[in-house]
Amino acid sequence: MEEEKKEEALSAEDLMSMWEEALKEASSASPQSESFTQPTSSIPSEPSTKTSPKPEVSPSPLRELTPREEGTHPELDFILDIPLEISVEIGRTKMLIKDLLKLNQGSVIELEKFAGEPVEIYVNGKLMARGEVVVVNDRFGVRITEIISAQERIRRLGN
Repeated sequence: MEEEKKEEALSAEDLMSMWEEALKEASSASPQSESFTQPTSSIPSEPSTKTSPKPEVSPSPLRELTPREEGTHPELDFILDIPLEISVEIGRTKMLIKDLLKLNQGSVIELEKFAGEPVEIYVNGKLMARGEVVVVNDRFGVRITEIISAQERIRRLGN
């Protein structure tokens, strides 16, 4: 513990001697004063009659920013490969546990939606669009009929 204090004291002394040397060099380089032992105010007491030379100012050359290909923005390229989960909800219903336990193969669950009504398209669990169910090459698909507006999506975030 005492050795650490001695090292700190030596370091402080070394710093003080280095500081004094720097002040002496600064005083010999500038003819303002001969000694820097007393701190001077950063605000001059009398207005200076000398005017400092104005620095040269030149405009920076600007190059025009254009996308690499029409419709693409190079600053957004890094997010184009992020995977998203898209799901389609054809309807919902509520059931009691006793009714759920009675279900078996071939049972029909009645949904709150009517046939032909638009289905909801969710992207990462957030409603983004509505559409209608179609069959393409023996597979189900969804034809988008409406994109949810930004205002509607923001309003739904609060719910």
